[in-house]
Amino acid sequence: MMWLKRSSVSRGQDLMAVLLVLMFTFQGVHCDLGISPPGPTLLNEKVGSNVTLAVSFSGASDPVVRWFMGSLPVVTWTIGSSTPPDIPSIHNEVLKIESNGSLTFVNVQLNYSNNYTIELTKAGLGTASSMFILKVYEYIQNVTISTSPDYAVEGAQNITLQYSTLQGAADQRTWYFNGAEVTTNSHYSIEQKSLVINRPNRNDTGRYTLVLTNPFSTVPTHTNVTVLYGPDEPLLEANPAQPFYVSGDSLSLSCQAEGFPQPAVAWTFGGQTLPDSRQGVLNLTDVQTSQGGVYTCILLNEKTKEKRQKDVTVYVYERPTGNPLCSVQSVKNNGLQYLCRWPGGTPEAQLSFPALSNTSSGAGDFTLTTIPSSDLNGETVICTADHPLQQNKCNITARSPVNFLPIARTTVDLDGKIVVTIHCNSEALPMAVVSWSKGSEVITNGTKYQISSDTTQLIIREFNISSSLLENYTCTCQNPLGSQRRDTRLLGPTISDSSLFPNQDGTIITLTWEVPPTSVVTGFDVQMKGPDILRDGHNASQSKGASKEFRSIQSKPGSARSADISVLDPKSTYRFRVIPSAGITVGAPSNAHRIGPGEGLSGPAIAGIAAGIPCSLLFLLLLIGLICLCVYCYKKKHRQTRYPMSRAVEKAVATQLDLTPHILLAGGLKPPPDYNRLHQASSERSVALPRFVPPPPVRFATTV
Repeated sequence: MMWLKRSSVSRGQDLMAVLLVLMFTFQGVHCDLGISPPGPTLLNEKVGSNVTLAVSFSGASDPVVRWFMGSLPVVTWTIGSSTPPDIPSIHNEVLKIESNGSLTFVNVQLNYSNNYTIELTKAGLGTASSMFILKVYEYIQNVTISTSPDYAVEGAQNITLQYSTLQGAADQRTWYFNGAEVTTNSHYSIEQKSLVINRPNRNDTGRYTLVLTNPFSTVPTHTNVTVLYGPDEPLLEANPAQPFYVSGDSLSLSCQAEGFPQPAVAWTFGGQTLPDSRQGVLNLTDVQTSQGGVYTCILLNEKTKEKRQKDVTVYVYERPTGNPLCSVQSVKNNGLQYLCRWPGGTPEAQLSFPALSNTSSGAGDFTLTTIPSSDLNGETVICTADHPLQQNKCNITARSPVNFLPIARTTVDLDGKIVVTIHCNSEALPMAVVSWSKGSEVITNGTKYQISSDTTQLIIREFNISSSLLENYTCTCQNPLGSQRRDTRLLGPTISDSSLFPNQDGTIITLTWEVPPTSVVTGFDVQMKGPDILRDGHNASQSKGASKEFRSIQSKPGSARSADISVLDPKSTYRFRVIPSAGITVGAPSNAHRIGPGEGLSGPAIAGIAAGIPCSLLFLLLLIGLICLCVYCYKKKHRQTRYPMSRAVEKAVATQLDLTPHILLAGGLKPPPDYNRLHQASSERSVALPRFVPPPPVRFATTV
């Protein structure tokens, strides 16, 4: 029997060995085959040493012995046999079996740390066994502790301190934080090769120590852990502290917060970073109204990239821009909503409608809804605007829709459809909403009818003029204060008036025309009767033939109201007219307008003149006869006795009435008067018959 020699064995291990010997001794009393280890069954050994697992047996000679490493048999041999033991080749250099069955390890390595079991077998005597525990150690060297993550953030992920060694295993591991032993609890978790700090905080920053121990060495290792935190809630201050500032004042804003590392501070205003802040202090000098608003302090932890910000509002008083603006609009067409707006200013102006409500008001943009009534129709409502720097007001007057005239317009779309647009717009405040109907049928949006978004236009689409299109359409303009209704009867293509205006030379004419407001017209055909229009460089003699029928010379869109025609022959006669159309429907032509010297008399005109000449002559003869008869009767009725006139009277009469030169005699004397002239009829005398006796005749001579 061989005994295991050790340098040092604990008192507890010796006691265990004695108990095992006694146990197997008492078993041997009752069993024929027994085995007992004379030494300890738990062995701690260094790498490279020689170790023997010593046993002794009794009750039989030369039994069969088997050694197991865990559950794997590594040695089989019959004690006292000359046959060599059966040892696997991979263990042949390390494992040796002694003559009494003990197992020896030569230059033992770490991989032989295991549980070993010896089993003795003898035919007819049964089996006996015993177990050993072998632990092979190295000296602990080069211990390192790693921290994951590299930067621990407060309240974020857990911190794991994990150690590793170049060689040597430890039986005991102890962690310390700032000299105090760490135990497993809700904050710390000690695992096989690590220490986990759950939800670390800034108080976990400090020095951590790990002490590793095995039977042959004790090694302490240290590491420092820093928990990053912040920025905490910022502290903002304004100096001087006051509720508002006036243009031209100066102030400073400071921003501070706790954190590790110390957070960087930046100020922003209006989305722009302000460059002139130092150590969290922003100086504002000669502040203007444009600098009033929200200033934001942004604090950044440059390690963790954690960011925190806080706002402070700087108030700078400013008068609102312009003047208050008042308006009114309808609410679901059964209510009136008055609006008052005075934008800008700090603070915003307080707005109200005292005539409508004594309790309601608003700031900057105020609305008030009320039930419409006849009292509000044409009533001016005043909005009062109060601001610390100024008081102002505005007013608005709501009115029901007024009379209006519908307007119709016709176009053609890309698909060739006739598009008729009827526009109804009545001046009203709030703006009137227009409803449409055709007869008793209410018109809604569809394929044929489309109503504009503001309801003021009805759009009708048809491929051609039909009876269903040329009907009576009704538009009703309504707001909460009243309504106006108008009917529109669409007409086919019609010309209501036309005119022709030539230039001075008669070579160019402008033809104008008008259509009724509700006429559906998509185009105009300008027609001409007469010689062909001259071309540039041609004489009138080249176009002598005149056409007796109208022919089309121009086509105009439905929006046109005039056409210029050139080059005309001023010596020729032309006639022009305009024919309206709507799609394939053609309307009645306009009056024909003539230009030129004329065409002479036609055959019927000549026949009429020939028949009229004899009748005219007969009528003239009858008229002359009637006049002569009247003169004769008049003379006969007024005939009286004629008396001779004196020479003085005759001379006076002749001097006044006979202005022709006298025929002189050869002697230079005038011939004597003809007294037979005194026998003229009374109607031919220039003066009345004298009632005195005429003087005796006297002969006069006149010298010229």
